[in-house]
Amino acid sequence: MRKDKKADIIAVAKAARVSPSTVSRAFNHPDLVKAATRKKIDAAVRRLGYIRNRAAQTIHGIRSGTIGLIVPTIDHTIFAELVQSFSDAVEKQGFTILLASHGYSLEHEYALTRKMLEHRVDGVALIGVEHSKDTYALLEEQDIPAILLWNVADDAPIPCVGSDNYLAGRLVGDHVVQLGHRDLAAVFPPLDGNDRAARRFAGIMDALHEAGRDIPPERCLETLYSVADAKQAVQALIATGPPPSAILCANDVLAWGTMHALARAGLRVPDDVTVTGIGDFKGSKDFEPPLTTVRIPAPQIGERAADMIVASITGTDPAPQNAVVAPELKIRATCRAV
Repeated sequence: MRKDKKADIIAVAKAARVSPSTVSRAFNHPDLVKAATRKKIDAAVRRLGYIRNRAAQTIHGIRSGTIGLIVPTIDHTIFAELVQSFSDAVEKQGFTILLASHGYSLEHEYALTRKMLEHRVDGVALIGVEHSKDTYALLEEQDIPAILLWNVADDAPIPCVGSDNYLAGRLVGDHVVQLGHRDLAAVFPPLDGNDRAARRFAGIMDALHEAGRDIPPERCLETLYSVADAKQAVQALIATGPPPSAILCANDVLAWGTMHALARAGLRVPDDVTVTGIGDFKGSKDFEPPLTTVRIPAPQIGERAADMIVASITGTDPAPQNAVVAPELKIRATCRAV
């Protein structure tokens, strides 16, 4: 239910059983406040969804013209197209983005969301549907337009626009099954806190199980989203014995690292090993050989998400419905039948 009145510093002080000046001091000079007191104040702040107004120059009732976009990482190309398309689309409608990355830490994401709201952004965009309960509660308390990008879930408490990551995994799994592969390996990031990768992995594994295939636990490699880390992990795998006939990767970055590792070991793609990715990042079709992958249409997701959150901010569509942009299998030269 919509709150009639947002929590203020007096409410926080009362909930924490301290004075308003102590609450203010905890924010501005935390070194002057006992740790136990800060902990009580932080608990009250989280419970009430209180946000300081540090954008004093923003006149009440006038939009700041900014939308907060918080992504897991900006180190690689994973979300580059999405960020660019979202930024371009909101700019055409008179807004700009305030960008931050949380490094795949949902607790850090909560802190960044608070900071965005302290700067009085008009809306918040987050990646995926898996977020801490504090983050969801904060957005609800503040009654601010928000949107989830990249993944879509019917039970998400915030409108979503994205692709079907489970289907992306299914497309890959079904393809390698049709090619006859049985000796398989996978390269994925840690799945905890990363619902995009978790859904892709589930899609792959369901497709394999239905065809009577599986990936042994020792061949499910876990690595960071890094070409170098993926290369190292695959090198370690093929050093233990004969390589698998196919390696399925969570995204194109990990596939690039996998292909480098195979080349270093004198193995040919796809003659010796089939490799697949997900994402269809810039450069994947120009790789040698061109990478078979699943196209996640990031530009379309970014543009649709921008339209939805701007409509929510301006009131032209205050309750947008979920939007799904279908993934597409791109069959190129890194796969062959066995």
